[in-house]
Amino acid sequence: MSAEDTAVVFVHGLWMTGLESFALRQHVLVHRGWRWRTFHYSSIGQRQDDVVTALDQTVRGLEAPRVHLVGHSLGGLVIHRALQRAPQWPPGRVVFLGTPSLGSDAAARFRALPLGGVFMGHAAEALLDPVPRTWSVPRELGIVAGNDAFSFGQVITHFGNEPNDGTVSVAETRLPGATAHLILPVGHTGMLFSTEVAQQACAFLDTGRFRS
Repeated sequence: MSAEDTAVVFVHGLWMTGLESFALRQHVLVHRGWRWRTFHYSSIGQRQDDVVTALDQTVRGLEAPRVHLVGHSLGGLVIHRALQRAPQWPPGRVVFLGTPSLGSDAAARFRALPLGGVFMGHAAEALLDPVPRTWSVPRELGIVAGNDAFSFGQVITHFGNEPNDGTVSVAETRLPGATAHLILPVGHTGMLFSTEVAQQACAFLDTGRFRS
C-alpha cells in the first residue's frame, strides 16, 4: 500500500478550528506522505450526534483504503463515539491527544459558572458525562497526555498534586482498553505545537507503538 492510500483525519477540540494542528499536519504530509483532512465542526452550535454523523460522512467520502484518526481533547470523544457507530470504516489506528476520556472536571466546573453552559455548547456534553468508558473498538489506540500544568484550566480546577496538562488530568486520559499511553511535558493546547508530540503521534499511527 502506497503512502497516498493512507489518509489522516484530525478532529479538533472545544473552541478550536483545526488550524492549530499545523505541526502534526507537517509531519504527516512531509515525513509520511499521507493524505490529510481536517474535520471541522462547531463545538458550540452542533449537537454531538450531528457531529458524529458528519464525521462518518467525511471518512466515507475520502474513499481511502486506510484511514487514521487523531483527536485533540473533545475531538477524541467525537472519534470514539463515531467508531462505536461505524465499525465498517477503513482500517487504521487512532491517537488521542489530551482527551479526557473519563470526563472532564474542568469542563464540569466551567459549565457551572454563569453563562458557562452557553460557552460550552452542545457538542461538549460528552466532556460532562462521567459514565465509565472503555476502548472496545477493534483499532489500536495510542493516548498522549501532558503534565505541564500551566493553562487557563488551572484557574477553574485545582488538581492538587495530580499530574495534569493544565486543563485535563493524566488520570482523566487513561481509557481502559487503549493500546499505549504516553505522558509528555506539554500543556493541553501546547501539545498541538510540539514537535515531539507530532513525531510520537505519527510513530504510533505508522507502527502501533510510541517511540521509546
